[in-house]
This record gives sequence, C-alpha cells and structure tokens, in this order.
Amino acid sequence: MTQIKNIVFDFGGVLVDWNPRYLYDKYFGDKEQSQWFLDNICLYSWNLQMDGGKPFAEGVKELQAKHPEWTEAIGIYHTRWIEMMGGEVAGTADVLRSLKQAGYKIYGLTNWSAETFPMIRDTYPVFQEFDGIVVSGEEHLLKPYAPIYHCLLERYGLQGEESLFIDDNADNVAAAREVGMHSVRFTDAENLVQQLREFGIEI
Repeated sequence: MTQIKNIVFDFGGVLVDWNPRYLYDKYFGDKEQSQWFLDNICLYSWNLQMDGGKPFAEGVKELQAKHPEWTEAIGIYHTRWIEMMGGEVAGTADVLRSLKQAGYKIYGLTNWSAETFPMIRDTYPVFQEFDGIVVSGEEHLLKPYAPIYHCLLERYGLQGEESLFIDDNADNVAAAREVGMHSVRFTDAENLVQQLREFGIEI
C-alpha cells in the first residue's frame, strides 16, 4: 500500500456545521414552512451556483425576480448568511490537529462561496492549521467534477495515491477515487479514526 502523506478535508458537514435551517427556522418560526421554503425556493442547487462563483447579489436578484412574493426571505440568504453556521463538528478538529502533529500535510477542498468563506475562515481557529485550501467559489469549479480535484493536486504538488480525501458527500468521495485519490465518507469523528486506521494511520 502506498504511504499516505496528505490528508484532504471537506469543510461543511465535516469540520463545521452549516445548515440554512438555523436561519430559516428562526425567520419563519415554523419548521415545516422553513423546510418547504428550502425545498422549493432557495434550493441547494441554487446555493451551488454561489459555491461555483456566481456573486450572491446576482443569484439573489435572479431568484427574487422569479419568486417576488419571497423577496425578503430570499434576501436574507445573503444578508444573514452567517446565521446558517453552527459550531465545529464534534471531534473532527481534534483529529485534524493530531494528524498534523503526526507529520501529515493537511489540505482543504470545499464547495463554498468566495464571498462567505472568509467569514468562517476567520471565525474557526482550525482553518489556521491548513497547509493549503482550494475553495470552489474562488476557482469557479465544483465538486464532484474532476477539475477541482486536479486543481488541488497540481497547485500543491500532491500525488493522488499519497492523498486521502474526507467528505460527507458520497458523490464527492467517489469522484476523488476517480482521479486517483484515496477517499472515505465522513459520518463522525470517532468513525473517521477507525477509517484512518484502515489506511495504516494511527493517531
């Protein structure tokens, strides 16, 4: 087995807790209406446009024009975005720091808007631990498509077979394998430690 030298982390759902429900449950005061709104108006596929590099102002304006009756609710997706953030995902930052102390290089590969990523980068201390980060919104590339994985590998001079990718999204995990990286699907920090051991990584 090729020795793993680089550990690559996804962010949302792995290191930090992002969920639009945190904002919209408060805004509507009704969890069912909040879920309906996110399922029918501010869809995850729409959010991905901003993750891919579309300016928030442009994406919001387009959606407001399509659903004028929801103008205010759509607008706060941008102006109150930070209220969608929870805390760190329990235990993952500790695993990351242990890996770094053990000598592994730590990288990030995330689907995230270039406008909102600085808000979390400067809020959560764990982001200071990374040796390099590729943000989809800055590159105008998205997981699970191969170019963003190649961007990470080429920018930091990494070999796929020496790199292990961690993500909570099954499609993103499969895509990493397609470009020659090892990868595991994240569920929680305790299970991650077990998955790392299967690759001979003891922390």
